[in-house]
Amino acid sequence: MNRLWVRLTLAFLLVTLLMAAFVAGAIAWSAGRQFRGYLAQPGVFARGGALDVLEAHYEAYGTWAGVANSLRAVRPRLRRGAFADRRPLLLVADAQGKIVYDEAGRERIGQTLDPFELASAQPVVVNDAVVGYVLASSHDFDPLGPLERRFLNDLQRSIALIALAGAGLGVVVGLFVSRSLSKPLAVVAQAAHAFAQRNWSQRVPLKETAHVAEVAEVAQAFNRMADSLQQAEAQRRNLMADVAHELRTPLTVIQGSLRALIDGVHPLQMKEVAAIYDETRLLARLVEDVRELALAEAHQLPMAIQPVDVGAALRATADRFAAAADAQQVMLAVSVPEGLPPAQADPDRLAQVLHNLVSNAFRHTPPGGQITLSAEAQAAGVRVSVRDTGEGIPEEDLPRVFDRFYRGDRSRSRSTGGAGLGLAIAKSLVENMGGRIGVESRQGQGSEFWFTLPV
Repeated sequence: MNRLWVRLTLAFLLVTLLMAAFVAGAIAWSAGRQFRGYLAQPGVFARGGALDVLEAHYEAYGTWAGVANSLRAVRPRLRRGAFADRRPLLLVADAQGKIVYDEAGRERIGQTLDPFELASAQPVVVNDAVVGYVLASSHDFDPLGPLERRFLNDLQRSIALIALAGAGLGVVVGLFVSRSLSKPLAVVAQAAHAFAQRNWSQRVPLKETAHVAEVAEVAQAFNRMADSLQQAEAQRRNLMADVAHELRTPLTVIQGSLRALIDGVHPLQMKEVAAIYDETRLLARLVEDVRELALAEAHQLPMAIQPVDVGAALRATADRFAAAADAQQVMLAVSVPEGLPPAQADPDRLAQVLHNLVSNAFRHTPPGGQITLSAEAQAAGVRVSVRDTGEGIPEEDLPRVFDRFYRGDRSRSRSTGGAGLGLAIAKSLVENMGGRIGVESRQGQGSEFWFTLPV
């Protein structure tokens, strides 16, 4: 009973039965009343009967006063004919529908005919003008004989059968509609259950939900959510593998060096201790980078946002790398236009982003190359770029350069630099400061890393 299609079918059944019963009852009641009126009118208002008397009375007096006397004078004649044993009592109204004569008594005199009575009344016409109305009163009158009653009963029975047939058809249509509505929801539910069982490749077939727009939107949203969760799960697994890989190298070096010292393979000298210390620093830096990246991606990294002179930050970064530029024989230039507006940023985090981007540029720029730090004002804020003339990035690697632990070097060697977290940290920091970051590169022609900050 909790199935959606069952509830919808029962709802369709209830609504259809109620509507069929109401329509059938209304039609039967209206048909019976109209039929009775139809049977009564010819016998009451035939020419030579009440209608002629009323027309003659109004022509003679110009008013309905005394109409009771005129009708009383011809009353025996009105009782003759097919309806002599069941002639109805009469109601006479003036041209405005106000009752002036009630053969059943005086209780309705002065009242106005209701719309239904007015529609079934016979107009009294004098000199081509309607001067009044006459109709049969419903008091103590039934014009139905055996044949007429049989006909009316057959009519009402037919109406009931038609109503039942319509209700049955409505139930069939309701069952079809309810099944068509609930089936795509069942498909979505099945996909959700499969996905909950860690079947990450499960998706909702859009063809099976396309005929219901709302369910199709739910299916598309589910598929997008599944794509995101599958990607997040893949990133989580890769992160665990990458962290284990990065931690294993320094730990293996530390463990091997300590074992060599314990076994007496190497003498206990300061250079051996210094080598172990360097590995612990590397390990500590890796752990700190991972912690900082996790906080940044969770938007929990403290930020001291304030107006910052971007030009001054670029020049300070260039000063810090001046010695490295001389040693590597790389030209380091800064290009900042006059009147550059201050950007909204955290000064320390901005310096960290620039340090990561410039360090990455140095690792990929050969001697004799050039690294340019520049900034310009745009409608969206201040755009900062770090351009180098290095080997560039292959096109297939561009979408992943900001991924955690990603290196273009497939060997994953540390000879090219750090653990592969610098660009990922830079991306998270820029986004935490309300900006965007990107890269443009062509292999063999260098790369340009850029980011924007709000002003």
